[in-house]
Amino acid sequence: MESKRYLGRVSVGAALLLLGGATAWSAGLGTPVPEPAPMEALLTEATATTAVTWDLPVTRNERVEDWIGFLSGRNADKTQLWLERSGRYAPMIQAELRRRGMPEDLLYLALIESGFSPKAYSKAAASGIWQFISETGQRYGLAVNGELDERRDPIKSTSAALDYLQDLYDRFGSWYLAAAAYNTGENRVDRILRERAGGQRGADSLFWTIAPHLPRETRDYVPLMLAAGHIAKEPVKYGFAPIEYQEPLAFDVAWVPGATDLALIAAAAGVAVAEVEDLNPHLLQDRTPSGRGWAVRIPEGTRPGFALRFPELYQQVRLAQADAPATSASARTHTVKRGETLSHLARRYGVSVAALRSANGGISPTRVRAGQKLRVPTATTVRVASAPSRSTHTVRRGENLSVIAGRYDVSVRQLRNWNDMGSRSRIYVGQKLRVSPG
Repeated sequence: MESKRYLGRVSVGAALLLLGGATAWSAGLGTPVPEPAPMEALLTEATATTAVTWDLPVTRNERVEDWIGFLSGRNADKTQLWLERSGRYAPMIQAELRRRGMPEDLLYLALIESGFSPKAYSKAAASGIWQFISETGQRYGLAVNGELDERRDPIKSTSAALDYLQDLYDRFGSWYLAAAAYNTGENRVDRILRERAGGQRGADSLFWTIAPHLPRETRDYVPLMLAAGHIAKEPVKYGFAPIEYQEPLAFDVAWVPGATDLALIAAAAGVAVAEVEDLNPHLLQDRTPSGRGWAVRIPEGTRPGFALRFPELYQQVRLAQADAPATSASARTHTVKRGETLSHLARRYGVSVAALRSANGGISPTRVRAGQKLRVPTATTVRVASAPSRSTHTVRRGENLSVIAGRYDVSVRQLRNWNDMGSRSRIYVGQKLRVSPG
């Protein structure tokens, strides 16, 4: 699993300017009787209420310092985006950690794994916020197939990741060792403990003992997690200000038949397709899995309208598909012929190249070969008339830059730059915003 992690919110004490020390005079004596200075008392109280706390053992050594320097230096732009994304997923993850009685600081493991991106994918074929490889994900109950990859489901993958971490803790008796095993595998950590620590377990200090004998990535894993935590707990201290955290994940659920296009679901909900895709990153073919009803996530507050519109729209699509010729884009597989490219196939079947790539595990256009069988997603029959293009977004009521940034997986800072907006600029309903640099 690859390295990356999360950042918590730190409130700043109220501005206390112009508060001076008050002095009273004892009646008849003329000698001053000092009273507590308001500035001093209030700052003391603010410090007490915003003190940095950890529920993992906190270490600050040279290796942790090096990673703090990297995250706040060369990697600062990416770290800023990861911090902003934390607002979307951290509340859900922390609530589940709290419910299980596990350290909430394990949140930072997700930050260093994926930067809180459900679509993160590594060279080692690990996927999702928690960067599960397929075998481990399936071992912990996540479906991974051509239609569905629950490693990318932030809710289900969080449950699976915490199950796995708890099992590792039960085995090693240390959250540092559990984190190392999460990265490199429990059997390797077990072997190195036997070889280098006499088979001991149960102490976080053992991680530092065996660290020189771990793979380089794992050796840096715990220091990077701790560095992310230090920054996340005090972002202003490390130069990350202001941070406009994305809105917490929230949605309604609607049941739909199998193989229902996300575009149809978006049309019934009255939103852009990107909003439904964003809530369902685990659906790989731009539709729900075939052969069964499915609980699809739709934007919060849209369920009443969806319930009114969906039956009629769904019936329209079924009638249109019934009238379509057998050679239409309802085909599910295509055998690539010599000279064909993804662009050719996209035009032939009336789908986008992005949809073809998504339906085939993110395949690179340069890796398409003659004789290869590709899955072809169902052509979208219903379009959302008001849906914005991928490069622009039309602001809707109740949206702010944080919400829009989260939907398109960019930072608020990037949105401001692409739209020539200052830190005090405001957006308004109907405004068109660029959501990509192109």
